[in-house]
Order: sequence, then C-alpha cells, then structure tokens
Amino acid sequence: MLDHIGVQVADVEASVAFYLRTFKAIGIREAKRFPVGDSVVVGLSGPDGFSSFWLSPAAGTETRELHVAFRAPDRAAVDAVHEAAVRDGVEVLHAPRVWPEYHPTYYGVFLRDPDGHNVEAVHHGF
Repeated sequence: MLDHIGVQVADVEASVAFYLRTFKAIGIREAKRFPVGDSVVVGLSGPDGFSSFWLSPAAGTETRELHVAFRAPDRAAVDAVHEAAVRDGVEVLHAPRVWPEYHPTYYGVFLRDPDGHNVEAVHHGF
C-alpha cells in the first residue's frame, strides 16, 4: 500500500547512523543522498535497493510520536536488531516477543529512535 515515507529529524546524520546500525540485520542501507540547504536528505532502502524511507531536516519542532515498522526476514533478524540497539544504548520499548493480540505469529521489537519515535522490526512468520 505505501510507496515511501519521509520523516523530518533534528539531525539527519545522527538519524542515518542510528537506522543503519540498528536495522543492519534486516538489510537497511543508504541508497540516495542529496543536499538541501545546509543539510542533506537521505533515502534508505531495504535489500531491494528502492528508497522507501527518507530522512530530511526538520522544519520545526516535532510534537507527535511517529510509529514505523520495518519488516524482518525472520525472528533471528528481529533479535539481531534488538542486540544492536542494546549494544548502542538505544531505549528498548518492548523486547522481542510474540504479540498474539496482533496475530499468532507476529514477532517484534520496539525501540525509540533519536527523535523519540517508536520504531519496530517485525517478522510475521508467514
């Protein structure tokens, strides 16, 4: 349903570093970068190489929490995202587990990104 999403962040380079380190296990990588004013806009992709998650400099102060879930290929990748987050001192909102209230094989970890957003790695098990 979604083609791409753009998120405005306080520090583009810090956010890029966070997403590349934390979600490395699910194949997130930098795919595009271009200058905008005194900063940059960066497009991140999964293994397909398509820039579907964009980070750009914030035009103002964010006041709402965003939730973004990245699909993981398996439970081991969700666990690896969690391990990377813990290693880097990232706030873990919910450690990896099955969330039967979503569906019986929903396995996810929920984290807090540098801008306070709730970001997730999830494997659906089917």
